[in-house]
Amino acid sequence: QVQLVESGGGLVQPGGSLRLSCAASGSISSVYVMGWYRQVPRKQRELVAGLTPGGRTNYADSVKGRFTISRDIAGNKVYLQMDSLKSEDTAVYYCNAKNMVSDWSGWGQGTQVTVSS
Repeated sequence: QVQLVESGGGLVQPGGSLRLSCAASGSISSVYVMGWYRQVPRKQRELVAGLTPGGRTNYADSVKGRFTISRDIAGNKVYLQMDSLKSEDTAVYYCNAKNMVSDWSGWGQGTQVTVSS
């Protein structure tokens, strides 16, 4: 099991960029599928971007071409680069790690992203 801590959220104008970071307490490169999710009040948490140990990525249709998920070489941080931000991207963003061997899944505490002029 790993513990996850997100950072990098904040207030940004439409069209701007932010980079979110997710720091894990251990290596997440070999057996964990990593994901960034977001949630707004009164709605279900939704997957924004996913990254497999092999490097395969997937994105929600609403963020394709604007967001990029990546992992650092050391294997204990995951990033979400968000460009061309829109007001509808406003949400609390959560990092998720799922162990492919044990099926364990954990969440960070979330970081608020607000896109507004």
